[in-house]
Order: sequence, then C-alpha cells, then structure tokens
Amino acid sequence: RSRGMRTRLGCLSHKSDSYNDFTAILPDKPNRALKRLSTEEATRWADSFDVLLSHKYGLAAFRAFLKTEFSEENLEFWLACEDFKKTRSAAKLASKAQRIFDEFIDVQAPREVNIDFQTRELTRRNVQEPSLSCFDQAQGKVHSLMEKDSYPRFLRSKIYTDLLSQTQRRLS
Repeated sequence: RSRGMRTRLGCLSHKSDSYNDFTAILPDKPNRALKRLSTEEATRWADSFDVLLSHKYGLAAFRAFLKTEFSEENLEFWLACEDFKKTRSAAKLASKAQRIFDEFIDVQAPREVNIDFQTRELTRRNVQEPSLSCFDQAQGKVHSLMEKDSYPRFLRSKIYTDLLSQTQRRLS
C-alpha cells in the first residue's frame, strides 16, 4: 500500500513554486478526489493536526509537503506505528517491531527519526519484549515534533494554499 503511495508521490517536483498538479498528491483519481474534497474539509485541516492526519487527502497532501522538505520519515514512522498497533498476531509482533526499530529508530537507521537518546534507549528496551505500546513514547515525540514544526509550515505552504484555492475555484 505505501509503495503505491510512494510511486504516486515520486513525480512530485521539489520545492515547486506553484502547485496545480494534484495528480502527485491525491490518491486514487485526482480529478475525482478534487471534486469530492470540499473547501470546508480542506479548511478543517487547519483546525488541528489530528484532523489533518485522519483525513485521507489531508494525509496525502501533508506527505507530499514533507517530501518537498525531505522529512517524510517522521510521517512514515508515525503511520508504521499506527499500523503496528493493529497487529493481532503475537507471532508477527516481534518481527514487525524489529523492522520498525531498524528502519526508523536505531542510530544510522535508513530513515532515522529525530528523537532524544532516552526515548531511543527506552524504545530499544521495549522492542526486546514487544507489546502494542512499545513505540508509544517515540511516536508521541515524533507526532509532537511534526505538530509544532512541520504542520504550521504545511498550512502556509504552496501545496496547501493551492489545494484550498482549487476547491474554492470549483465553487465559483
């Protein structure tokens, strides 16, 4: 699933001045998605970071924005944790936990997220005996970082403002 999203976002131009090509951002059929996305929905993304994350197109637009800033690993980690919490098989828990740790948490991980030493060490210990909550502290730190840092920049970004004006243009 995420590979498809990555492929769709692959054609995203970095630091684009104007953002009128929403085919790269919106999942599925972008023109139909734009017709379905109301100005009210897109405006609600500014209400709270969690509203943005819970909306399919909001999440896709935020991911596209992070990609232009070369910091999508934070969102990818957060999503991996959300997916991890849905793990029902005890047999899969340990291998999934180790995979997430190796990809995002370990020092020099390929997509290392920015967390403090204490959180990294606590997570390392938690992964030794994994539970559905073993990433909670690290995920919380990354969520907080995105909310304080990336989210306000996203709301001022060309991607968001162009998307908003596109939904408003459709009304006139």
